[in-house]
Amino acid sequence: MSDTCENKRQSNFFDVCSKCRTGYSCCFGTRPPITSERRKIIETYLKESGIYVKHPFTEEDYVFPSEQADGYCVFHDRETRKCRIHVVKPETCVAGPITFDINRQSGKVEWFIKMDKICPLAGVVYDDKRLLQKHVESAKRELWKLIGGLGSEALKAILEKDEPETFKIGEDDAVKDVMDKLK
Repeated sequence: MSDTCENKRQSNFFDVCSKCRTGYSCCFGTRPPITSERRKIIETYLKESGIYVKHPFTEEDYVFPSEQADGYCVFHDRETRKCRIHVVKPETCVAGPITFDINRQSGKVEWFIKMDKICPLAGVVYDDKRLLQKHVESAKRELWKLIGGLGSEALKAILEKDEPETFKIGEDDAVKDVMDKLK
């Protein structure tokens, strides 16, 4: 995708996301997983950008951005409705509204898209087949990085999370290393 096309895609995404009024928010209570590599990237970005966040990450079953008292991601800017770390945000945030699951029986990574009733961006992406193809390619690259970068317990924990209001759009073979993590 050319830089001009990519910039237009990002601008369209910002426009749709910043006007979202579905009552659902990608930035509310979603707890996107953070690999150790992504954590370092985000910490460097915060420091270099002069963005101070007292406790940027929480670690339970896996590491994720901390939440503000109202449940929104600590990186969510309530005024602009945009991510303060957009250029380095977590892989699942980049991939949205595309998500995944791993079918242990079939050995497949299954790709899903959120329904447009909870994510208007999903409707925009899904209605334009060329845009859908480009975004799925980008989403898969990010999600493969995430899957490969998570430890076994973290990967298992995020696979336990329910992804409501989605439908399957494809699948790929999982690599042996990924399947070994799930044993």
